[in-house]
Amino acid sequence: MKTSAATTVSCALAATVSMQAMATMAGLTVPVFATVAAEDLGLDPNNIGFYASIIFIGAMTSSLLCGGFVLRYGAIRISQLCLMLAAVGIAMSAGGTLTILVLSAIVLGIGVGPATPASSHILARHTPAHLRSLVFSIKQTAVPIGGVLAGSIVPILVVYFGWRGAAIGVGVICFVLIVLVQPARRLFDVDLRPRERLFHGNIISPLILVLKDQALRGPVLASAAYSGLQQAFSVFLVTFLVQGLDMDLVRAGFVLAVAQGAGVVGRILWGAVADMVGNSRRVLGGLGLASTCFAVAVASFDSTWSFGGILWVSAAFGVTAIGWNGVYLAEIARVVPYEQVGRATGGALFVTFFGVVAAPPFFGLMATMTGSYSAGFLVLATLTCVSGLILIRGPKIRAVLSSEK
Repeated sequence: MKTSAATTVSCALAATVSMQAMATMAGLTVPVFATVAAEDLGLDPNNIGFYASIIFIGAMTSSLLCGGFVLRYGAIRISQLCLMLAAVGIAMSAGGTLTILVLSAIVLGIGVGPATPASSHILARHTPAHLRSLVFSIKQTAVPIGGVLAGSIVPILVVYFGWRGAAIGVGVICFVLIVLVQPARRLFDVDLRPRERLFHGNIISPLILVLKDQALRGPVLASAAYSGLQQAFSVFLVTFLVQGLDMDLVRAGFVLAVAQGAGVVGRILWGAVADMVGNSRRVLGGLGLASTCFAVAVASFDSTWSFGGILWVSAAFGVTAIGWNGVYLAEIARVVPYEQVGRATGGALFVTFFGVVAAPPFFGLMATMTGSYSAGFLVLATLTCVSGLILIRGPKIRAVLSSEK
């Protein structure tokens, strides 16, 4: 990559990763302080899965609708709007009533949905084909970075300012970042189409676009299982450790931060591997099988486990089960034409977010019915294992565009 191109891609990554990381942190803030807030609100902490699901119902809808907005107003501007909604949403949660909490999840979710399609639009334009999986994987480190921030910062904010103060503090940080990334608009919002239609066809046309493509159908459907396992872990790990193993909130948050940090390493590692082997489908399948193994290990956590053992297994889970997303999104950008990347990514994420929506309430229900968190992990691990086997045995995903795309 030439120096100017490398600089452009680096700037694009800095802007997109920072904004998506903060949006992710906002989305994970309530799950992190759930055990504390639940006492004030009179709720069962296991019901936090419904909060996460409401967020991603909003994200599913907005991801389908965002393609035209990105082309008309620019990916950076839409990303700023996403972060503003995330800031408002998490700050609203400090209101302290169940109704306001539901409304905050809806607002936050609408902001989460377009963030990935917008950033994919920028990177698809500026990234050389032979580095696409690596660059997209680096971009997707934003999600585990957001998890690291939530797991390490939110418990400390709760200790000093209470859970309501923590929610407001995260919202303020989001607003500060919106201002800081404004100069990036001059670099990347230069291909605007002021007359672009905001909506193409019916609302599900982006979904049809990816499901009709044989090269994308398998990975897109598998992403629902993968994302469900990842989200259940992210949402319930702290509650699992605090309630099930009597771990204090700060230590439990640290375990989540370590797992998410390992996910950062995993996303970069698997992006590089996918570029080297040239077979993203097999890489995704292998990650599904590895994720299954470590999910079974997480399910076995009990009071006999040492803190160090919990850290190591959680880190291994993070490297695999939180490390697949960049390879997946790079394949979408590889297969579809550049001008369709935003729409195709939105359609693919609708399916991905379905797993994110369905898994947490299912997991919470299983925990309530069985009195254990293990059953939920085992069921989701089974679905991930089956999806991984299908990807490994299926045909190799083809790239339909030239290396100059």
